Amino acid sequence: AVYNIQGQTTGETVQLPESIYGIEPNNHVIYLDVKSILANQRQGTHKTKERGEVRGSTKKPWKQKGTGNARAGHKRSPLWRHGGTVFGPRPRDYSFKVNVKVKQLARKSALVYKLKEGKFTILEDFTMNAPKTKQFVQIMNNLKASAEKVLFVTPADTLKTKEQIAAERNTGAKTEKTVSKFQNILLSGRNLPNLKLVPSSSVNSYDILNADRVIILKSAVNHLNQILS
Repeated sequence: AVYNIQGQTTGETVQLPESIYGIEPNNHVIYLDVKSILANQRQGTHKTKERGEVRGSTKKPWKQKGTGNARAGHKRSPLWRHGGTVFGPRPRDYSFKVNVKVKQLARKSALVYKLKEGKFTILEDFTMNAPKTKQFVQIMNNLKASAEKVLFVTPADTLKTKEQIAAERNTGAKTEKTVSKFQNILLSGRNLPNLKLVPSSSVNSYDILNADRVIILKSAVNHLNQILS
């Protein structure tokens, strides 16, 4: 069923394809995709100093024999206070690749879970004359989603195109965002702490599962189905 911004059904329905929303969820591919998403977000810049990097003299503190003390080579030994760390973390890349078909199946499985739980809502397209966070909060209240963590999916044309991003990288000049009637929706809801707005082209399995409820605009449904088919 399709809902309006007053939280009421419009009487219109959307037929969801059986090949996407009627499959048996695969928990293992969800695990792989979510693990990849979280690993790719890690900076991997952790670092501790080893014995060759800490500050201190390399002079032997005392002679090897005859003092009664334990043998010591220099002050930077890991056994000493202010010494180096043994096998400490080093900068590394945690990211790993997941095949496209695995990602697609993971997103399908996550959407199926939300659909079975009754946490998947299709909202009719609407526009806002100006960015108004208070107005957007009222819409969430009408949909009874103000107390939930919401993933709000908008059509893909609300962000820059791949061609614009590539042009920025090559020339260094900033290009204007694609003009969209949904731009004010993004600006209105981006300050809400429990709300994440993403275009249909950027939906991933982690965002779906991390949200208590998925709300998707009607015009974004077809584009999401094309990506997942």
